[in-house]
Amino acid sequence: MKIYPIFLAHGGCPHHCLFCAQRRSVGQPARLDPVEVYQTLDVMLPEEGDGEIAFFGGTFTLLSSNLQRQLLAIARRFVAAERVAGIRVSTRPDGLEATQVRLLASQQVTTVEIGCQSFDPKVLNASQRGHAADEIAPAVARCRAAGFRVGLQLMPGLPDGGPAEALRSQAAALLLQPDFLRIYPALVIEGAGLERLWRDGFYQPWPLDQAVEVCAEMLLAARRAGVPVIRMGLQHDPTLERHLLAGPAHPAFGQLVRSRLWRRALDALPRQRGDVLVHPADLADAVGHRGVNRLAVVTAPFLKTLLADPDVPRGGLRFNGTTWPVDELAREGIVYAA
Repeated sequence: MKIYPIFLAHGGCPHHCLFCAQRRSVGQPARLDPVEVYQTLDVMLPEEGDGEIAFFGGTFTLLSSNLQRQLLAIARRFVAAERVAGIRVSTRPDGLEATQVRLLASQQVTTVEIGCQSFDPKVLNASQRGHAADEIAPAVARCRAAGFRVGLQLMPGLPDGGPAEALRSQAAALLLQPDFLRIYPALVIEGAGLERLWRDGFYQPWPLDQAVEVCAEMLLAARRAGVPVIRMGLQHDPTLERHLLAGPAHPAFGQLVRSRLWRRALDALPRQRGDVLVHPADLADAVGHRGVNRLAVVTAPFLKTLLADPDVPRGGLRFNGTTWPVDELAREGIVYAA
């Protein structure tokens, strides 16, 4: 589904979370003018489309109810004109009380994304998140009852949170059966509260390889639960790159994660000579960023090369006449300290 974003740049947020530097990472001004929003959407949207207008980057449901109605009325005009099919908002668990959910339902909102970040009370407290872990499930239930699609956002690598915590938080998220997940490993961005902790030596973000490994575990778990992960890692743009200080940022982070699962699958193949065949649409991930997996296959004493074959099903690989789902081959035996 095509998303047409309008960034609120911290709009409506009742707290300044330790990891947040919205104005640095999205590169848009804090002022939110409904007239400008209309003009932006009018230029951005196709004449006919089935995507969603998305209000991201703040806590939409904690804006004033008047501003919410103004913005949603603008979005509804484009839905009525069939230039988009729906409206998406991003918010937080404590911004989804019954009255707030009813307002969204009355304004034809179709999707609600909830920034959970973690299900661990210690991590939420250390990150100055401002809501409790036990507020997440009721918020999801109210959104479900209103008929919204529900997405959950997770942020592994926050203070007081290790790999084991990230996997526990994801397991808790999957129990709520969301329609999709986003996974954003924590970064240190200039102007965020984490910057001071990092400069003073009290916080260290995950190295890139660790973040890739943990997110590969998370992706595998989500796939097995049948929950799509629609984004891994913040989208890179010049504004983010100028203000990024530390952390596992990479312009191809999602591919690094997917390719790690392919590498595990390749490592688990029988020790026999032969070519590895994959669907053409999977070849880039199977080969890996800058060909890292292909290099491993070429140098292995028993494999020959990675080749595209349209007869191989998506998400599978064929080796010496046998086809395996990649997720079944990908090994899961890595255990991290909390």
